[in-house]
Amino acid sequence: MVKHLLSMQDLAPKEIEAILNKAAELKEKVRKGEPHELLHGKTLGMLFAKPSTRTRVSFETAMTQLGGHAIYLGMSDLQLGRGETIADTARTLSRYVDAIMARLFKHDDIIELASHSSVPVINGLTDLHHPCQTLGDLLTIREHKGKLKGLKVAWVGDGNNVCNSLMLGCTLVGMNFSAACPKGYEPPAEILEQARANAKESGTKLELLNAPKQAVVNADVIYTDVLISMGMEREREQRLKAFRGYQVDSKLLGRGKSDVIFMHCLPAHRGEEVTAEVIDGPRSVVWDQAENRLHVQKALLVSLLA
Repeated sequence: MVKHLLSMQDLAPKEIEAILNKAAELKEKVRKGEPHELLHGKTLGMLFAKPSTRTRVSFETAMTQLGGHAIYLGMSDLQLGRGETIADTARTLSRYVDAIMARLFKHDDIIELASHSSVPVINGLTDLHHPCQTLGDLLTIREHKGKLKGLKVAWVGDGNNVCNSLMLGCTLVGMNFSAACPKGYEPPAEILEQARANAKESGTKLELLNAPKQAVVNADVIYTDVLISMGMEREREQRLKAFRGYQVDSKLLGRGKSDVIFMHCLPAHRGEEVTAEVIDGPRSVVWDQAENRLHVQKALLVSLLA
C-alpha cells in the first residue's frame, strides 16, 4: 500500500521518532556542508490552493538539497481550477511525479486526492490538520529540552488545524497537552476523541480548558497561533472579542516553568495573539521552528521515497 501523511494519526510513535532522528541527521549534514542527495531524480508535485511562505519554500528547498525537483502548481496552473475532478487530477499527477504535497482548504479534498493517488500524498495544510508543522515543532522541542516524553505543552487560542495536529502529535509521543480555548472555539470532537485515545495509550494527560492562566501552569512549552486564520477575515471583530484574555504576554509566560519556551507557527500578529516582547524575547524559539520545517520535511520525503 502507498503510505500517505494526511494527519499525525497516520504515524506510529516509532515512525515519528525515526523521522525526527533522520531530520537531526540531515540538519547536521547541512551544518557541515555535506551533500545528501538521497532523492536524486525524484520529483515532488506541490499543489497550492492557499498561499504559503514556509510550506512552499521549505518543501522546494528540501527537494533541491536532496537532489530532486519540485514543481509548484497553483490552482490557476491546474485544470482542477477549471472543473477537473480531484480524482482525475490525482490519477494524472501519479503518472508524472513521485509524490504529491497538497495545501488545500478542505481536509476531505486531500483524503479524496490520496484515495486516487498511486504515489504518496503529504498534507501541507488543510482546515483540520497540519502534520508537517507538528513534526517541525516536535524536533524543535526535542532540541531545546533534550527529550519529549513527560513534557507539558500548553496551547493558548483557537482550536484550529495547528492545535489539532499538535495535540495528536504530543499525545502520540507521550507528552502532556493542555489547551485553553474560548467556548465555541475548541478542537473538533472527533479529533479530541483521537487525542484522548492516544493519551490513554501513552499514559499522558490531556486537558481542555477555557482559562489560559490555568492551562499554562508549569508548562515546558507555551504555544499560540493567529486569532484570525486565512479565510476568516470577515470574523475579525467577532474573534478579537471572543479571544480577549488569550494573548500570550510576559505575565502569562511567567506562569510556565522557569525555562519555558514560546512557540508560534507563524505568521504572527504582534499585539493580537502575542506581544512583541514575548515573540522577540529570549524564550522564543519561533525561528528554530521555521527552520526545522525544512529538516523534518526532508526526513519525511526520504522516508516515503528513498
